[in-house]
Amino acid sequence: MAAARPTIAYLIEPRFPGGTSAAVAQELAVAKTLGDVRVHAVSSAMFPGRAVAPVLEDALDRLGLSLIWDAPEISADAVILHNPAFLKFDTAMATRVLTKHLIVVTHENFVRPGGAEGFDVRHCLDLIDRDSLALQKSLAPISAHNRDTVQSWLSRHSQARWGVLPEDWHNICDFELTAPTDTPRVRRGRHSRPGFEKFPSLDVLDACFPATAEANVLLGADLLLPDGSIRPHWTMFPFQGVEVERYFEMIDFMVYFTGSTWRESFGRVLAEGIAAGKLVISDPQTAATFHGAVVEASPDQVDGIIAGYLREPARYVADVARAQEALGRFAPISFRDVLGRALWMDAQGAA
Repeated sequence: MAAARPTIAYLIEPRFPGGTSAAVAQELAVAKTLGDVRVHAVSSAMFPGRAVAPVLEDALDRLGLSLIWDAPEISADAVILHNPAFLKFDTAMATRVLTKHLIVVTHENFVRPGGAEGFDVRHCLDLIDRDSLALQKSLAPISAHNRDTVQSWLSRHSQARWGVLPEDWHNICDFELTAPTDTPRVRRGRHSRPGFEKFPSLDVLDACFPATAEANVLLGADLLLPDGSIRPHWTMFPFQGVEVERYFEMIDFMVYFTGSTWRESFGRVLAEGIAAGKLVISDPQTAATFHGAVVEASPDQVDGIIAGYLREPARYVADVARAQEALGRFAPISFRDVLGRALWMDAQGAA
């Protein structure tokens, strides 16, 4: 007799504007191939209203899934909670979870550069633990760096009830690939959701986006637009102020650095840049997630790297094509294997 399909319940804050919602949107399609999926939304104190992130809303419509708001109880073979940081302003989770395996996907780094906590991790995990009855409770890091921060935090706190999945719960990077241009120009850009932590200092931005460049396009620059720091040689758009496809048409090099107290846990925007046919440059720690597909650099090296590619456009084409091939390790089939093993692992399977 064929084994029954497992029931899989997602527990999410669907109003996240950035990578969390995009990652969940890609993941739901894969989960539906393995089990019967339900999607539960939480009205956390982090966001007002009920405006679901557009990328997630589109995915739910395409997959024929309904969003169930604030169910008093969730029962399923596996419950997957994405990004526990959404609970940092709440005093209770308000939803009771009953499951064989509770998987908490740790989109936010538990520890920031310098050692400070990324958010009140204990508070969020305690809220989840208090309202969950599960045979197994696992944290699911999304990258090697994210895993390091989770393990670092756990080493300093007594949290024996939480295991850590042995494989990275990586973002699915299933993008349509655009071939790179064979005539790259000095057109630079960066994009991310707005936030002080997402943007580096003005000195770093000046080094990466100088007046000598043909174009400097900053998407998600909401915090820079209203003040006196505007540079006339920067073309700035607020978050979602221009279609991402149009943004990528305006650049050939995506240069991505963040604030000194912040590091990406995965860096989905870098994968988007690679898929769009752009040469992507970032700091070594962020680039490491992509196993050579992102050029490692410090801000003062960016000019020289770009100049080198302009002298050798064939190398630009070859390196972008190689980077796009490397995205295959984040393909849906790869994540399907990760999810499948997590769904059927026994209580001794967590590392």
